[in-house]
Amino acid sequence: MPDNQLGEFLRARRAALSPEAAALPSHGRRRVSGLRREEVAFLARMSADYYTRLEQGRERRPSPQLLDALARALRLEPDARTHLHQLAGTTLPGPPAPVDRRQISPFLRQMLDGYTAAPALVINGTLDVLAANALAQALYAPFTPADNLARMVFLDPAAQHFHTRWADTAEAVAAHLRHTEGLAPDSEPLRHLVRELTARSAHFAHLWTTHTVRGKTSATKHFHHPEAGPLTFAYQAFDVCASPGLQLVVYQPSSTRAWATTRPERL
Repeated sequence: MPDNQLGEFLRARRAALSPEAAALPSHGRRRVSGLRREEVAFLARMSADYYTRLEQGRERRPSPQLLDALARALRLEPDARTHLHQLAGTTLPGPPAPVDRRQISPFLRQMLDGYTAAPALVINGTLDVLAANALAQALYAPFTPADNLARMVFLDPAAQHFHTRWADTAEAVAAHLRHTEGLAPDSEPLRHLVRELTARSAHFAHLWTTHTVRGKTSATKHFHHPEAGPLTFAYQAFDVCASPGLQLVVYQPSSTRAWATTRPERL
């Protein structure tokens, strides 16, 4: 991982924020994408010189109050704000969750298998699929193998037909991995995954440079299954308290009537 992750994050988020979105006037031709350093400094109520030192890695210990001011200036969402604090080392000390955990408890496995109403799976921070119930296995049957959501989205040829809003899905996956990086910057499995995706997918390589950060919580997914046809699910991700670093993801069909015609025989 780069030595100046805080500076890279600030530059990327500054480049992604337009003057209009920041409620700043935009006059004349701009030589940079997004906001200028001076504009971020103005919005955060700090000197331009201090902000420049932050981006260049010459100032590495900003206060939590200053980071919150930068988060407001850059319009960061909650996950990205937390990530900013983590990069600066201002989060509360404590052992990090093992984001690359590979094992699940027999009870969680039993509970997953017993849930037959909708697809459900257990993932870790690097998006490895550690377990899936029968409906989730059927849902992701077009992928070979269906063992890591990130590899499936960026490297499997089935992905762009299966995910009818593939660009949105790709952005969400990259943002999730950035979120995981903030939780465990020294994770070797994450580093390996990022290197692999960067080398094999130009689209992932581009998304990784934007430093968009967003954890997996809830959203709507749109699929086109080769046997069941178009499917829409609202998913919810739950942290597994007994196994920190794992999440249980449950897909809820948007239409009970449509779901009844596809499961489980045709899906």
